[in-house]
Amino acid sequence: MNREEAVLRELNLYPLWQQRGQPAPVMAPVEVPVTEKTAAGSDKGREQLVRELDWPKLKSMVSECTACGLRAGCTQTVFGSGDEQADWLFVGEGPGADEDAQGEPFVGQAGKLLDNMLAAIKLKRDKNVYIGNVVKCRPHDNRAPHADEIASCLPYLQRQIELVQPKLIVALGKTAADALLGRDDTIASMRGKLHDYRGIPLVATYHPAHLLRTPLDKAKVWEDLCMAVATMSATEK
Repeated sequence: MNREEAVLRELNLYPLWQQRGQPAPVMAPVEVPVTEKTAAGSDKGREQLVRELDWPKLKSMVSECTACGLRAGCTQTVFGSGDEQADWLFVGEGPGADEDAQGEPFVGQAGKLLDNMLAAIKLKRDKNVYIGNVVKCRPHDNRAPHADEIASCLPYLQRQIELVQPKLIVALGKTAADALLGRDDTIASMRGKLHDYRGIPLVATYHPAHLLRTPLDKAKVWEDLCMAVATMSATEK
C-alpha cells in the first residue's frame, strides 16, 4: 500500500473513486493505535496525516469528509479560495446558505461587505488574499458550529495555513479567533490588540455578518484593519 492510499484509508475516504466496470480493490485495514484516539472521533494520527497533504489531496479530503455530522446536512463543502501563496489570510466561521449553494466562501451579503473591507485597504479577493473558514460545511440554520465540529475540521484549516504561509491572519468573528487562538473570549476583548498564531501575527475583528446587524461597529473594524495594514507594513521592512 502506498502512502496516499494509507492516508485515504485512515480518514475513511478510500477509495475516492472507482473506474466504471472495475471491481473495487480489496485492501487490508490500516490499524490506528487505540491510545491515540479521542472521544470526538479524531486522533493524533489523523491530524498528522492531514499535515502531510498537498493542496490537491487536501481538497479531496475535505470534499469527501464525513468526520462530523455537518456534511450530512449541507449541499457541498466549501474549501476556501484565493491566492494560495497570499500574504493575507482572512478566516471566517463557516459557510452560509449562499456559500453552501455556490461552493465559495463569503459570496452573500456578508461577502459583499468583506469585498468592500478589502477594497478599503487596497486589497482584492484572490489577489494576495486567501479566504477560508473554520468549518467547511454549513451548520443547520446558520447556527454557530459546535465544539466537536470545530475540532473535526480545524486540522484542515491549520493545514491550509501551513500551505499558504501568510504573513498575517485576520480572524473574522469570535468562532475564528477562538479556534485559532485556543481561547473562549469575546471579540470585544480580543480586538484592538495583536495576537500570535504559531508565529504569525493575528488580528481579530468583527465578522461582516455582525456588521450587517450592527453597522455602528464598522468604525471599530476600520481601526482593526488599519492595525493589520500597519502590522503587514512592519513585516515587510
